[in-house]
Amino acid sequence: MKNTILGIFLSLLLFPIYGQNKKNLKKEVIVSIESQKEDLITVSDKIWEAAEIAFQEEVSSETLIAYAKANGFNVEVGVAETPTAFVATYGSGKPVIGILGEFDALPGISQKAVPQKTPLVKGAAGHGCGHNMYGTASLGAAVAIKNLIASGKLKGTVKFFGTPAEEKFFGKLWMARAGLFDDLDACLDWHPADTTEADVQSSLALVDFKVEFFGQTAHASGDPWNGRSASDALELYTHGINAYREHVKPTVRMHYHIQDGGQVVNVVPDYARLWVRVRDTKREGMNQVYERVKAMAEGAAILANVDYKISLISGIHEILPNRTGGAAVQKNLETLGDLTYTKEELDFAYQIQEATSKPKLGIDGKIKPLKPTAEHPMGGSTDVGDVSFLVPVVRLGATVAPEGTPWHSWAVVACGGMSIGHKGMVYAAKALGMSMVDLFTDKELLQEVKAEFKTRKGDYQYTPMLPPGPPPIGEE
Repeated sequence: MKNTILGIFLSLLLFPIYGQNKKNLKKEVIVSIESQKEDLITVSDKIWEAAEIAFQEEVSSETLIAYAKANGFNVEVGVAETPTAFVATYGSGKPVIGILGEFDALPGISQKAVPQKTPLVKGAAGHGCGHNMYGTASLGAAVAIKNLIASGKLKGTVKFFGTPAEEKFFGKLWMARAGLFDDLDACLDWHPADTTEADVQSSLALVDFKVEFFGQTAHASGDPWNGRSASDALELYTHGINAYREHVKPTVRMHYHIQDGGQVVNVVPDYARLWVRVRDTKREGMNQVYERVKAMAEGAAILANVDYKISLISGIHEILPNRTGGAAVQKNLETLGDLTYTKEELDFAYQIQEATSKPKLGIDGKIKPLKPTAEHPMGGSTDVGDVSFLVPVVRLGATVAPEGTPWHSWAVVACGGMSIGHKGMVYAAKALGMSMVDLFTDKELLQEVKAEFKTRKGDYQYTPMLPPGPPPIGEE
């Protein structure tokens, strides 16, 4: 009898923290995000204007760090031998819930916040994947959770991860190798999109490598027989890749970028270099193609009578989806309701679609139903996949651009610098914060999220696909 009374007493005592009224806590998250709204827009716009590429995100990183410190976080800067990577932490004890924040831009797509292609700085970078909004929304959600921990309404630890170089090099790999995600119970992630939904899909595994050919220079007209052309090997190699495309599975993608094919027309080039990327929906399929494409480099070198070298840059895993977490996110999206837009925003969207030769459908702010998880989803790749092999990752997407907008383009940059992007960013921050409340307060949900993660991962032992040494800071 005494134990029963004690149990009832303890349950009542803990009710405000755990059993509680998650609705009220989520309302507080929404209020917190609304109160941060103008600050978040300022942060996002500063990152949007800076538009810094992989491992060069000094202004972007410093802007997020300053906001985290101003809101009471303890910030560790320059983690994983990466000057622009950081971890902002608040609270103590379990659970430890993380949230990811990216902030790098893409080269060559600078754009003003107008619906016609108009570079802000000609030839400069732009946020064609919306990462100015990504990191900002995630940090806004982390601040809302920090406020609840500070007021005693939640118990545990929140960690915001400032993760650079997602578009190139994949900075999270070095952070994973440094063990920065190892103490998390779960992690939240989102991505800017042209739809709003809980994300329960995987992504494509990917490997990046560099191929170099080394020959002998000679006068291209006077004595070409004395030359051994590195660019001949490069052309033979790319021809081999292009012929191979017909004989790979539909889930495979191969790309390359010629970085050096020779310097002048009248010299047989003794050096050539290209960046090669192989993807597939599964690591196993990717690795098979990777081995074959590497072997082709040797064949090209033999044909051109030159030497060659292959250097691994990095490789990323496909995402392990989490439907349990996705179902919780879905409920929060439905609570928030659809995004709505002004006439001015719709007009902007129509002009974007007209300028990019897309149907004039406007903006889709409606909440999508929770989709089945596809076995072989097509699309992009992300180093979030590597985090998902270390800890359960719960994901969502939020609308920041009109329907059908070409991603990695000036059109997304334009939307990310004005109210369409701002609106989606603030919405994402609310949904992320609400979903974090679920993970902090619902022990059963958290255990179910973890159980699904363990089942999907199986006995696979994760190792980051990286060469030895620090990140390639300053490399092309």
